[in-house]
Amino acid sequence: MTDVESKLQDMTPAPDAVPLFGPVTSEVMRYLASIAMTAVATVVAVGVDTRMSIPNLSLVFVVPVIIAGVSLGLGPSLCSAILGALAFNFFLTEPRYSLAVDDAANIWAIGLLLVVGLIVSGVAFTSRQRATEAALLRRQTAMLQGYSRDVVAAGNTKAIVSITSQALAALFQVPAVVMLVTEGDRVVSLERVGDVEPQEAELEAARSSLATGTVMRSDVYPNLASRFDFWPVKTAEGPNAVIGLAFDPDERPSAPDTLVSIVVRVLALVLDRQHARGRADARPAG
Repeated sequence: MTDVESKLQDMTPAPDAVPLFGPVTSEVMRYLASIAMTAVATVVAVGVDTRMSIPNLSLVFVVPVIIAGVSLGLGPSLCSAILGALAFNFFLTEPRYSLAVDDAANIWAIGLLLVVGLIVSGVAFTSRQRATEAALLRRQTAMLQGYSRDVVAAGNTKAIVSITSQALAALFQVPAVVMLVTEGDRVVSLERVGDVEPQEAELEAARSSLATGTVMRSDVYPNLASRFDFWPVKTAEGPNAVIGLAFDPDERPSAPDTLVSIVVRVLALVLDRQHARGRADARPAG
């Protein structure tokens, strides 16, 4: 098994791992977790307040905001910030157990707590997002390195096309297709990963992408009927190819061309090398 195949297998969830209610349940659980953490902070703050007088006790409510921002996301973090400010007002300012505020100083304290919570939630979420992006970049770099090793070591054109389609599917987690096209625009080899099979209109869009040397986006004229974005792979002497990725319209990455262009260059070089090797093997010994 190649490095690309191994990574793709590790990243594919098992059938019994699919959540029962999908992402909605996960979203609800994240908000429930943020509410629970704020409730715990409230219990701790009230317990401390009944035993001793501590200045800046409101900072206890910043803790769940930070945890939620780092581990749960921006929405749950903002939820913790707002609930924390309300809990501090209700349980720890006079008059107790009321949202009314008698002392102007407490109004400033509650407002400051809310502002601090909102700022902290934004900073924590940004840090989490950057860490996620860095982890994604490391994974993609490892995938590209594994792809380069595997495709260079491939012994024939079919293996090259197969490894490339697997690498693209693993990189973007979407159905992928790689096809070899002859000078007469005839598709001579097609390898796909995923449950989306190119239709004739999509094959025509792939040929058009290769003929014009441009990227053909799905849902964009004249590629309106296609589910695939297509990238042409033009070689110096070897067979040309076309790469297709079937992105979900609602989850399309902002800049897939950067990664795809790397795969395009590697694939073109390997196809040229394989073509040259085939000609050398076919040449009679002399």
